[in-house]
Amino acid sequence: MATGVSRVDLDGRPIKPLTICMIGAGGFIGSHLCEKLMSETPHKVLALDVYNDKIKHLLEPDTLPWADRIQFHRLNVKHDSRLEGLIKMSDLTINLAAICTPADYNTRPLDTIYSNFIDALPVVKYCSENNKRLIHFSTCEVYGKTIGSFLPKDSPLRQDPAYYILKEDDSPCIFGSIEKQRWSYACAKQLIERLIYAEGAENDLQFTIVRPFNWIGPRMDFIPGIDGPSEGVPRVLACFSNSLLRREQLKLVDGGQSQRTFIYIKDAIEAVLLMIENPDRANGHIFNVGNPNNEVTVRQLAEMMTEIYSKVSAEPPLEVPTIDVSSKVFYGEGYDDSDKRIPDMTIINRQLGWNPKTSLWDLLESTLTYQHRTYAEAIRQSISKAIASS
Repeated sequence: MATGVSRVDLDGRPIKPLTICMIGAGGFIGSHLCEKLMSETPHKVLALDVYNDKIKHLLEPDTLPWADRIQFHRLNVKHDSRLEGLIKMSDLTINLAAICTPADYNTRPLDTIYSNFIDALPVVKYCSENNKRLIHFSTCEVYGKTIGSFLPKDSPLRQDPAYYILKEDDSPCIFGSIEKQRWSYACAKQLIERLIYAEGAENDLQFTIVRPFNWIGPRMDFIPGIDGPSEGVPRVLACFSNSLLRREQLKLVDGGQSQRTFIYIKDAIEAVLLMIENPDRANGHIFNVGNPNNEVTVRQLAEMMTEIYSKVSAEPPLEVPTIDVSSKVFYGEGYDDSDKRIPDMTIINRQLGWNPKTSLWDLLESTLTYQHRTYAEAIRQSISKAIASS
């Protein structure tokens, strides 16, 4: 970070260096947030996680200019007595830890509920008891299904934004039946949000809740069999990337008709930094962080990714690049989904003056260029090995 430049918040006040306890720092979002904090701010990070592969470049070598501002603590929040001490040492705690892969909600509902609710309880408790500020990462899935999804398919009201735009302070949270275990994640996330909000109301916990809407970019998720389990099913972008890298058809669950919005990780991290450095504007608020301009169906996303990857890899696409598959076959019994997820941006724009910048095409091109550069050769070798041993 450049020295000698006084950094100020949105109200023109000098920003004091903070010590930040970041739980889940070794993941996709954590790695990008750590990069931002190290390269552009004077803040110190106590980085907590079980793995550090995605932030190794920030930790080694110790000659890096920020070497004294980031410390990695290998720690599992489930059962580690060091957690409260690290929160006490910090000005702010950011909790990113979660099981957040849709394939797991159905097949590992207990782990999903424990990870997203039970394991988060001590973090909230320690922050509240020690008067420490908390930025908690939730999910856009807390909204569940839109009101519009319950209207007749031919109803003109389905096109009315009042029936599908998701507002932090207004939209209801509508989940499927208990048998649909896919909602285990959203339900656990909503309950921890309610607990944090109650701690704020009753015990003056200073909190900010972040609801991410499909943050996309380098280092997202894993590529099965390369840097993740062979049988693993990552989220949609990494799932499609994996198929493109292996020259396999992209599987469209239930025809890929669900609509989603996608935002570039670097745009989203700008928003988080504003929350970190403007507590008076962020405390007590829930923020949607997404890009409503980047809305597509999952089928359209597959088509765009196929076209972009062909350009990036200089390989022609498959003659039939996609294949439809039922959600029951892909995810197992008990899967359900939301129809549309489009964020209202009024509150974050009003409080923090933030708007996303990167188009869907540009963010996909950046991400697929990274995926090709990072994984293409490893996948080629893995396929060759499998052929040789068969």
